[in-house]
Amino acid sequence: MAGEQIIEEKKQGQALLTDAKKENSKKVFIESYGCQMNLNDSEIVASILSDEGYNTTILLEEADLVLVNTCSIREKAEQTIRKRLEKYQAVKKINPKMKVGVMGCMAERLKEKFLEEEQIVDLVVGPDAYRDLPNLIEEVVSGREAVNVLLSKEETYADISPVRLNSNGVSAFVSITRGCDNMCTFCVVPFTRGRERSRDPKSILREIQELKDKNYKEITLLGQNVDSYLWYGGGLKKDFDKATAEAQKNAVDFAKLLDQCATAFPNMRFRFSTSNPQDMSLDVINSMAKHKNICKYIHLPVQSGSSSVLERMNRKHTREEYLELISNIRKLIPECSISQDMIAGFCGETEEEHQETLSLMEEVKYDFGFMFAYSERPGTPAHKRMKDDVPQEIKKRRLTEIIQLQQKHGLYRMQQFVGKTVEVLIEGNSKKSDQHWMGRNSQNAVVVFPKTGTEKIGDFVNTKINNCTSATLIGERI
Repeated sequence: MAGEQIIEEKKQGQALLTDAKKENSKKVFIESYGCQMNLNDSEIVASILSDEGYNTTILLEEADLVLVNTCSIREKAEQTIRKRLEKYQAVKKINPKMKVGVMGCMAERLKEKFLEEEQIVDLVVGPDAYRDLPNLIEEVVSGREAVNVLLSKEETYADISPVRLNSNGVSAFVSITRGCDNMCTFCVVPFTRGRERSRDPKSILREIQELKDKNYKEITLLGQNVDSYLWYGGGLKKDFDKATAEAQKNAVDFAKLLDQCATAFPNMRFRFSTSNPQDMSLDVINSMAKHKNICKYIHLPVQSGSSSVLERMNRKHTREEYLELISNIRKLIPECSISQDMIAGFCGETEEEHQETLSLMEEVKYDFGFMFAYSERPGTPAHKRMKDDVPQEIKKRRLTEIIQLQQKHGLYRMQQFVGKTVEVLIEGNSKKSDQHWMGRNSQNAVVVFPKTGTEKIGDFVNTKINNCTSATLIGERI
C-alpha cells in the first residue's frame, strides 16, 4: 500500500510515543526537512499541539493532522517537499478526513500560493506563527483555508518546553536565537525567518535544566547565527544601540552565554551551530578553550575562498579575515575540528575564483564539509540583481572537485586520531552492528567500538582509536 511505503521511507522529525498524553485522542504526524532549527521548531509545534489534544504518531495512515516542516534554502529541498506532498495525497485517499499543513520557510516564502499550487494543502503556517496553529486548525475543520505567515519581532517560543522528536535520550537542541540580519545575497532566511532576536538566557538555562533532569548529556545551542546572540532585555538585535545604558552594560553576548551554560552544567557537553565568521569573537574561542565540556568543534561556513565572490555574496568578511580567524582558533584550541559550507558556481564565479576556494581548503584542511552547487532562490538579492551565469556542467565539475578535496582532507583529519584515546558519548547502536556502540567525540567525529557489556547509552567512555575511514573512527574501549 502507498501509505505503508511512505511510513518506511522516512521517519525524520517524527515523535517517539513516550511523550503521549493518555487523555489526548487526536494524532499528528510531523515530518521535518532542512536545518536543525526546523527540527527544533517541529518539537515546539508538537508541544503546542499536545496541549490541544494531539499526540504524535509515527504512523501516517492513522494521523488526523499531517504537518511537514519545510526548507527553502535550495531548490532541491523544495522539490523534495512537493514530491512528499504527492505521497501524502495517496494516503489521504485512504483517510479523507486527514488534514495536511505546511510549516516553515517554504510556507513563509510561498504563502497563499501554496494553497493554489498544492490542492492537498489545507493550512500554511510560517516559523513565527506556530502559536496560532490551534486557530488555523479550527478554521480548516470548519471548511475554510487557513494561512498565517506573519513574521514577528519578539517571538522566541522561550516559554514552551519542546516535545523531543526522534530523541535518543542523550542529545537535544536548544534554540537561542531566531532570524538573521546578515542578508547574504544568495540566502532566503532573512525573508522567511525575519529579523534577528535573542532569547532570555534564564529561559535557556531553565530548558537545559529540564533536559538534565531527564538525563540528557549533550546540548546543541541553535541559531541561524549563534555568535550574534545578544540579550539586553528583549527586542531586535539591531535596536541594541537604542537600549538604556544599564541594559547595554548588563547585556549577555554569546561568549557569556557559553560560559554560563558550561559553568552551570559541568557534567553536560555543549555544542553550537551555526557560526558566522564575521561575528565569531576571540571571547567565544576563549570560552571554548576555558571549558572542557564545550566541544572542540566549530561549524564555520565560508561559502567561497575568493574575496571577490564573498563580496558579491555580501558575506562581510574577506578570505584573509577568515584565515586569520582560523589561525586564532588553531592557536587557542589546537585540537579543535572545523567544518565548512561551500557553494560552487555562484553568480559570475570564474575559474580563478574557484581555484581560490580549492587553495583555501588546502590551507585549512577542514574535518567535515557541506557542499552544494549554487541554486537561484526567488526573492533573494542575487536573484534580483545578478545573473546565474555559470553553466550547470561547470558547476557540477567544480562541486565534484570541492567534494573530492574535502574527502581527502576528511580522511587526513580522521587519521590524526589513530593511536590516540578519545572520550566518546555513547548515542546508540552502530548502524551496521548491534554488537557495536556508536557515539561522537568532542570534535564531532563518529566513533564505533565493540560493546563490553558494562556501558550503556548516555555514558562517557574512553576509547582508543585503532583505525578509521574518511567518515568514522574505529576503536576499542579502554
